[in-house]
Amino acid sequence: MKTTREQFIDRHRGGERALLVQMDVGQAAFAEDLEEFKALADAAAVKTLTVITGKLTRPSAKLFVGAGKAEEISQQAGLLKADVVLINHPLSAAQGRNLEKLWGCRVLDRTELILDIFAQRARTFEGKLQVELAQLQHLSSRLVRGWTHLERQKGGIGLRGPGETQLETDRRLIGKKIHTIKKRLEKVLNHRQQSRRARQRAAIPTVSLVGYTNAGKSTLFNRLTSAGVYVANQLFATLDPTHRQINLAPMGTVIVGDTVGFIRDLPHDLIAAFRATLEETQQADLLLHVIDASQPQYLQYMADVNKVLHEIDADQAPRLCIYNKIDLRPGLVPHINRNDQGRPIEVWLSAQSGAGIDLLEEALRELLPGQIMYCQVNLRPEQGKLRAALYRLGAVLSEQIDENGHHHLALRIQRADYIKLFGQE
Repeated sequence: MKTTREQFIDRHRGGERALLVQMDVGQAAFAEDLEEFKALADAAAVKTLTVITGKLTRPSAKLFVGAGKAEEISQQAGLLKADVVLINHPLSAAQGRNLEKLWGCRVLDRTELILDIFAQRARTFEGKLQVELAQLQHLSSRLVRGWTHLERQKGGIGLRGPGETQLETDRRLIGKKIHTIKKRLEKVLNHRQQSRRARQRAAIPTVSLVGYTNAGKSTLFNRLTSAGVYVANQLFATLDPTHRQINLAPMGTVIVGDTVGFIRDLPHDLIAAFRATLEETQQADLLLHVIDASQPQYLQYMADVNKVLHEIDADQAPRLCIYNKIDLRPGLVPHINRNDQGRPIEVWLSAQSGAGIDLLEEALRELLPGQIMYCQVNLRPEQGKLRAALYRLGAVLSEQIDENGHHHLALRIQRADYIKLFGQE
């Protein structure tokens, strides 16, 4: 695991040996948070030496933990020769600096740990850019932690110290780098928008998989598309978004997209950096919310996913809940649950074994045709702009012109585009 900033602390060189620290500050799901924290540490490929917990009425402004607990952690870090202390809480720049000085090793909070995992997992050009952007945005507010060896003085004529000068220079360099990365991401986003418009012109339905990390999205994606996306039983096993075509008879082509997994308290730096990718869910005709049915706290995980979808304005998209991993819960069998109108709202399946995949395909056939319309329209000669718009969308299947100059068009068009052009269904 590598940090994203320079450190000026003597550290052990023998490998990534970590202490895990989580304090009970009154959170309702302390045990679940701790298990997830351990899984994050495993995903970061560190060796967990020990886990230290404790109760905390109110975080300390200086150290976050109390002075007694800080001394206990310091002794354990020295005794076990820890390279890094991972804290499952957000730390301020001052708290991180003080703890690193006290403990004599690196200190990473929850946000920095997740950023590190993303940095390890990014494979595509876009993914690497997004992770670097998130790292730089997070680093820009914590530069002081990297320059504790330099003198810092108050500004003023004749009083500007070398530390302040270095910080100003570093902030300017980081600002330029952030600007450059954003420009590159804009080009990637423009390319994605062109691809999206091409799919819309061809009226190809789009399905996006969303869900809590490790819910089995990539396994389901592979089962549907035979894509061969990397799968592992760990958090954030896959990071880069992937799209594949499937042929769903008798509908034809459907685009299926796999997105990055969500997590409780997903760092805002990551949400901001990955907003362009996550916004793909806004354009989907249907969201498949993949849920790990074997997890006792799956309802909380669903709420966490819904929170992120709300933050990126994608919570209004049509949704089908996919309860995955039913093979890990005795007594569950593949089935579809429907609402009062008979429309599918839940599919229970196992992506690993394939049980229930046929039910998912059945549900997709029922839900997706509602997004595509086959219809006939008659346009007067003066409605040339409307006719041109239909051709730009690629919605015209055939056209005939009668003796009065009226255009009779057969259309295959997305319902949303039809309503936008004609004002009603």
